[in-house]
Amino acid sequence: MRPVLERNSSKPDNKVDQSSAHEIVVFWIRRDSMCDECGEELGSGRFLYLDQNRPLCLACAELDHLVFVARGDAALTRRARRYSALSAVVVRFSRTRKRYERQGLLVEESALIRAEQECLSDADARERARERAAERQLNIDAAYVDAFARRVAELYPNCPANDQHVIAEHACEKYSDRIGRSAAAKELLPSAIELAVRAHIRHRYTPYDELLGRGVARDEARAVVAASVEDQIDHWRHEQA
Repeated sequence: MRPVLERNSSKPDNKVDQSSAHEIVVFWIRRDSMCDECGEELGSGRFLYLDQNRPLCLACAELDHLVFVARGDAALTRRARRYSALSAVVVRFSRTRKRYERQGLLVEESALIRAEQECLSDADARERARERAAERQLNIDAAYVDAFARRVAELYPNCPANDQHVIAEHACEKYSDRIGRSAAAKELLPSAIELAVRAHIRHRYTPYDELLGRGVARDEARAVVAASVEDQIDHWRHEQA
């Protein structure tokens, strides 16, 4: 019995869905096939490796010591792959989309165990991070943030685009009581914009946070970084010649 693979071309493709030329690709077959080396029949649902168009079972391909990690948990997949000296991408043909799609990875069992332990140890932290990210996204008024960022760009033409958006998103987050929620800010007045820009510079471009972390009083820390803030404000405010 010769192997029969799903295909969207005249020949099976053993380079489908690869992000790197060095990736090993294993097929999760839908049709019965046979190993070209040992003659084992490979039914639907088995894994198959193509070696120069020769279909091999995982044992003959020397990949049978690897275990399967299904897609769906990005952290687990990323860590298992990082810790596995040998890994393979598993793909399966989608009859609806008429193409091969990734289903997961084959990795060394020791790598999977290590990855699972790490994921368990920080699962709560990662879940809280996802919740915070989702909450921040819900609390951001995209249109207002865009308008605020454009106003920052107008008043501070040398301010980098990334900083413009960071300033706007931070200042305008709903229910935060920050400057961006004030009436003046909603009117995009220069005085309100400047307060948001100064706060961003203070935290991002000076040792202000480090000083607070060392126990320096807030007023004293602000005095220490005041000159640096003024220099950065002046630089961002004036267009370069």
